Amino acid sequence: MDFSFTDEQSMLRDTVASYLADHYSFDQRRAMLAKEPGWSPAVWKAFAEELGILGAPFSEELGGLGGGPVENMIVMQEMGRSLVVEPYLGTVVIGGGFLKHSGHAGAEALIGQIISGEAIFAFAYAEPQARYNLADLKTTAKKDGAGWVLNGAKAVVIGAPYASHLIVTARTGGGQRDQEGVSVFIVEKAAAGVSTRDYPTVDGFRASEVVFENVKLGADALVGPEGQAMPLIEKVVDEAVVATCGEACGVLSKLHEGTLEYTRQRKQFGQPISAFQVLQHRMVDMFIQVEQAVSMTYMATIKLSDDKQRAKSAAAAKVQIGKACRFVGQNAIQLHGGMGMTDEMAIGHYFKRATMIESAFGSTDHFLARYEFLSLGQAA
Repeated sequence: MDFSFTDEQSMLRDTVASYLADHYSFDQRRAMLAKEPGWSPAVWKAFAEELGILGAPFSEELGGLGGGPVENMIVMQEMGRSLVVEPYLGTVVIGGGFLKHSGHAGAEALIGQIISGEAIFAFAYAEPQARYNLADLKTTAKKDGAGWVLNGAKAVVIGAPYASHLIVTARTGGGQRDQEGVSVFIVEKAAAGVSTRDYPTVDGFRASEVVFENVKLGADALVGPEGQAMPLIEKVVDEAVVATCGEACGVLSKLHEGTLEYTRQRKQFGQPISAFQVLQHRMVDMFIQVEQAVSMTYMATIKLSDDKQRAKSAAAAKVQIGKACRFVGQNAIQLHGGMGMTDEMAIGHYFKRATMIESAFGSTDHFLARYEFLSLGQAA
């Protein structure tokens, strides 16, 4: 299969890579994370106005670049190489995904705000009891005239501290774990009744525990069909999983490159440790894991447009990514020795991000079970 990029896609990659090389070095990132608000609004503004990449997956009619999943993957891969914490995934991939696929009446206006950098989205879906089950919801939305009243709590909402809007999954009918009765809402974070407890995550991102207490929503807050939103949620989450795999490819490549460079410099017994055959074999194994992860991610990205293959391909890619993150990350730290985990060395930061990606949207075991379920279901 031809994985070659078009000239426009190659130009997009070069543009993002060049900007991040100049404005998002490891030291610049560390300095930014060490102070509030824990991200760079100036970089986000540059993404919108200078680079225009916040419009990468949107049609030209909406003011975007006319791209799609491949463009998301390209941007996320470069962001992974620089450990970018700005909320591209939550805003462009997830927020934009729900707006694009739902036919929401206000989609055009909100996508315009995403492209301009004005609207920032965070996906509030996870609940403590759910264990990766997107339909396991205690958060409820009850009818109130033409609108809704939202009550519940969401855990580890990545990017919520600096979000303007939250995409919230809630139960409008059925039992706690039923596929039926799940709906999606857009909630302004500043709305009355929304409260957050913000905190940093181990990999440098910011997240929140979010509580909704009698939050009144208008009829236009509903995204997609009432009570029938699970297919929409699964589609957007699959796209987010594959985009995260793209980010992981950037992280993994930097882990491998950084380890190669270190072993060429670190000397033992009068020679670089890269000269020892056993370590050469280890680094070749790391390289193979990186290349397999990239190939699986490319394949899953291509198949996002095929509803019959989308979920299975996304699950397969996430399994490979999970295995690669663990193998490459742990070997990178081992070959660096204890200094690999110090805050001053970049390799430890890449390892932390790889570890978090491994469990993003579900563990490796979860996606392996999902792949098995989807395969057996199709075979039946």
